Amino acid sequence: MTQQALILVDIQNDYFPQGKWPLNGVDAAADKAVQVLQAFRQAGDSVIHIRHEFTADDAPFFAPGSEGAHLHPKVLNQDDEPVVLKHFVNAFRETNLRMLLEQRSVTHLVVVGSMSHMCVDGVVRAAADMGYTVTVIHDACATRDLEFNGTTVPAAQVHAAFMSSLGFAYASVVSADEFLKTQVAA
Repeated sequence: MTQQALILVDIQNDYFPQGKWPLNGVDAAADKAVQVLQAFRQAGDSVIHIRHEFTADDAPFFAPGSEGAHLHPKVLNQDDEPVVLKHFVNAFRETNLRMLLEQRSVTHLVVVGSMSHMCVDGVVRAAADMGYTVTVIHDACATRDLEFNGTTVPAAQVHAAFMSSLGFAYASVVSADEFLKTQVAA
């Protein structure tokens, strides 16, 4: 039997409409993340929250100790759910994430969160490189418009490009509904 863990990446206040760095579709993505979170809790599977804080007080978002850097109320951790504090895109870098996964004998990660093109991408690629099996719940992830060389790239295209890339070589990429159907059948 595969030991799985849900990794909730940076579902934090600053990414929501009243925050400093709002993402496109973040509320809908968080609602899908909540559905997956509830399934993991009901099954008694491991849940690990990732929370990003920049180290500089003048950071554009996720400033140290700020309300914007707190986990969003939709996904607050329960007492038995650790919160990994990170300062880099890759949640494994200079954190205890890998130790927490090893303590729980986890071999399969299910990833939800923000931003699709940064921290979700970073943790998924690192996890796959470390030998974990990874599933990304695409509709439980959010991002924002980007700019490259004077061209605005809409959030939907950014998200699709990164999900396509992850699905090509690093993870299984499925919707929350598809994932939850397999959990009920298991």
